[in-house]
Parts: sequence; C-alpha cells; structure tokens
Amino acid sequence: MKNAPLILIAPGTQKRGAEFYDYAINLSDAYPRAIIAAGGVPWILPCAPAPDFVAECVRRCDGVMLTGGDDIQPGLYTAKLPRRLQRTLSPADPTRDLLELLLIQEVFRQRKPLLAICRGHQMLNVALGGTLLADIGLQAPGALRHGQLDRKDRLVHEVALAPDSRLAKVFGKERMRVNSTHHQAVARVAKLFRATAVSRDGIVEGLELNLADRQLLPYLLAVQFHPERLMERHPEFRELFRDFTRACHPGRRKMT
Repeated sequence: MKNAPLILIAPGTQKRGAEFYDYAINLSDAYPRAIIAAGGVPWILPCAPAPDFVAECVRRCDGVMLTGGDDIQPGLYTAKLPRRLQRTLSPADPTRDLLELLLIQEVFRQRKPLLAICRGHQMLNVALGGTLLADIGLQAPGALRHGQLDRKDRLVHEVALAPDSRLAKVFGKERMRVNSTHHQAVARVAKLFRATAVSRDGIVEGLELNLADRQLLPYLLAVQFHPERLMERHPEFRELFRDFTRACHPGRRKMT
C-alpha cells in the first residue's frame, strides 16, 4: 500500500467502554475495512476536541470521513424541541459533537476531501447552518420506514440521483436502491449544499456542494445511507469509497 492516502475517521463514543467501563471511543469495523478495500489507510481519531490537536490531525491526513452513531444535540439545529420529539432522541455526546464541528471547520480551512455517512451527513448539514428532522415518523407523516436496523445490509428503498451529481457519476445511473437505518434526517439544507439524492417521500439521502461552490473543497460527498454495510452483498458500493480515496491521493485534490 505504498503511497496510499491516510484517511482520518471520526469515531463514535461510549460512556462506559468494554475494558474499564470508562469513557471510550467505538467504531464499526466496516468503516476502516471499506477504506482499506478502496486502497486507503484508516486512522481513527481520538475523541479529543482541542482545536490545535484537530487542526494538526487534519494537516497530516489526506482525507476525512465522518461516520454514523447517536443523535446530535438538538440545540445545534433548533432553538426549542417539543417534548414529544425529545422523547425520541438517543443520548447525545457533546464532546463528540464538538470534535466533529472542529473537524468540519478544519476540513474547509485546509481544503481536504470529505466523505460523510449517516450521522456525519446530518452533522455536516448542521455545521454549515442547516437543520434536521428530529424524528421522521413524527415530523414527516406518510414517510417511508427509514429505521430498518434489522435490514442494515439490505436494499430497502429507492433514491433518485441528480443527473449532474457526483453520486450519479460514481454509480453510473440516476436511480438506485439503498439501506436505511436512521430516524432523523436533513430538513433545511445548508446554503452551501444541494440535495443530490432524495427518496420518494422527500427525505434527503445525499448532499454535495452547490455547483458554484465546488471550489471550496477538492471533494465533498455526504450520504444518509450506509454504503460500508452494503459492499459485501452489493460490490457496486465499493465504488463510492474508491472514488473518495482516489480524490485523497496527494496531488489529485481537485474536483473531477
């Protein structure tokens, strides 16, 4: 793997880890395995939200990946959340939220390629000024059943891809089927982004930079679904990670 790009991966966290039952980081092995399969070297970031440390980690890596996990603090995307919605939330970790906000800030400052998955897709939208649906079932009546955790590695619904999108280029089509394991979703899209993948119920499944803003980063792609969980059954999803790692090779950091 000579000259393989180094990909910084933001982990999840646990209040009580398995070894000594203290604060710990965790991460599904599917994420680093996807990066390895695509020709990259994964580097799992400690959950240490110190600005100088995060800036140095971003400086040393060739690309950044945001991953899935628990819900984001609602105070980051709404002034007040009704009690009926608060009851649907999983416990948030302010430390992880802060780490990822700093990470996104540094990615834009240092212009590094970025791939965001599930919660990462939502956090990216929030960090740039967008909002979230705190719970799809309560806030989008008639929506598809998006929280299909029992079928996390199966294709469960279709999404439409914008014809001029990165996703359409990667997959070579304008419609595809994806898995779905989330109860929250992007609501108002941040001004820098456009929705390039949408399910038939209107849920945003992919975000990319506006065409006029593509020069801000050499690569940005955010998806609500989990491609790393589909790769074994559906090898075409490996192309997404290959596309990302190619963009992370030093000297190739420009949008193609």
